[in-house]
Amino acid sequence: MASTSVFLLMAGGQIETAEFPEFDDIYCKYCFTYGPDWIITSGLEEGITQITKKSQDERQHFVWNFPLDVTFKSTNPYGWPQLVIHAYGIDMFGTEVVRGYGVCHVPIIPGRHKQRVPMFVPESSSQLQKFTSWILGRRPEYVDPRVVAQGEGREVTRVRSQGFVTVSFNIVMKDMKKLGYDVLPSDVASVNVPENLGATTGQD
Repeated sequence: MASTSVFLLMAGGQIETAEFPEFDDIYCKYCFTYGPDWIITSGLEEGITQITKKSQDERQHFVWNFPLDVTFKSTNPYGWPQLVIHAYGIDMFGTEVVRGYGVCHVPIIPGRHKQRVPMFVPESSSQLQKFTSWILGRRPEYVDPRVVAQGEGREVTRVRSQGFVTVSFNIVMKDMKKLGYDVLPSDVASVNVPENLGATTGQD
């Protein structure tokens, strides 16, 4: 009976592109954060992309197409996995600095999804700290990037919006229905198929 007490969530996809018009030479790190009842059974919990330059066309996109592939199992939906992304680049002094943090939930509906994740950077709390961090080349950043997926303590952090990252997901779920969870969107679950569909095959 143990097999019916858990469900599986398989998430594939890619960290596709990013938009940071003011910068160049950017790479991403990612990690998943999830609740205490979730376990990764296969795939990678975290990773790092290659460094890329922005495209020379009018879109000025950074293209990674970096693969995501992870499978979770859990006994309940509480703590549904979130993808945490943090982008880095090199400033004018050759120092590695954070270009943005972002977070999104792994989609809760099977199928293909694309999400444009807004990115932000923490800001110094005073002009003096801002000037000092610029001189020393040490910008504010989080010790643990997973903090961006949590609510606690976030209200005391000053942040500034900066760029977007586009992520695609291919979601497959197993045994959700057995545990009483309906994960199909209502418009799909109630779709009406005409009775005569396909009846005209071979007719001109």
